[in-house]
Amino acid sequence: MKSFCSKTVLLGLLVLALSSLSFQCQAFVVDSAASLVSPRLVSPRLAAAGSSESDSPLLPRRAVLGQVLLTALLVVPTSAAAAAEQDPASMYAPKFVQSYDDFTDTPDGWSYRDVTAGKGDAAAIGDRVVFDWSGYTIGYFGRPFQAKGGPQGGAFDKDVDNSRTVLGSGALVKGLECAMRGMAPGGVRQVVVPYGPLSYPPGDDLVHDRVGPKPSTFSGQRALNFVLENERVDRTLLFNVKVVRVDKPNGKGGFVRGA
Repeated sequence: MKSFCSKTVLLGLLVLALSSLSFQCQAFVVDSAASLVSPRLVSPRLAAAGSSESDSPLLPRRAVLGQVLLTALLVVPTSAAAAAEQDPASMYAPKFVQSYDDFTDTPDGWSYRDVTAGKGDAAAIGDRVVFDWSGYTIGYFGRPFQAKGGPQGGAFDKDVDNSRTVLGSGALVKGLECAMRGMAPGGVRQVVVPYGPLSYPPGDDLVHDRVGPKPSTFSGQRALNFVLENERVDRTLLFNVKVVRVDKPNGKGGFVRGA
């Protein structure tokens, strides 16, 4: 019976102590919030305490907790200001964008890896290039938005099965167009294009008629647009491009068909 009474008394004392501590913490929050909102505003509790509050055992806790609360309030504005002062171009390369060490970086920002070297005349600005391509959202699960379809090579490499562009016309995303310069027929190159000026331009061209290459299927367009319009994912793209033929200008507004 004595043991039970002792435990009851101890439990009661513990509850009283916790209640007192909770009341003190609540009072501190009210006082600190009032002083932080306006330097001229002083809470009634602090005003009533006056100089005698310097002797209160609450001061050490209030001083420490006040510093913590003030730091927490200042962190968000400071971080936001720092972010606002960053170079606007940094939005194209957030920290979560992956890097690919086995690719060669270029000063323009795109990177590449040659898979097969071509033979013959290399493509230059003004040339018409017939090419085959595939594309992947390499920064977002590597999903294809343009996959190679049908047999390739030999008699199957007809113009109707491939795309074409005049280099320098701006009809392709800048990163891919730059990568095709210097490639010869038969050459295969993998090109990594980061989001931004080198990639598909933002806007209302969701079918990519103005700037290609254009995915040949609706599902491919949807997969590509999902990534391009989602700023919370890595919007880096991978293009596999094969140059089928290079046609040189004939000086009369046409082209001489390459070999």
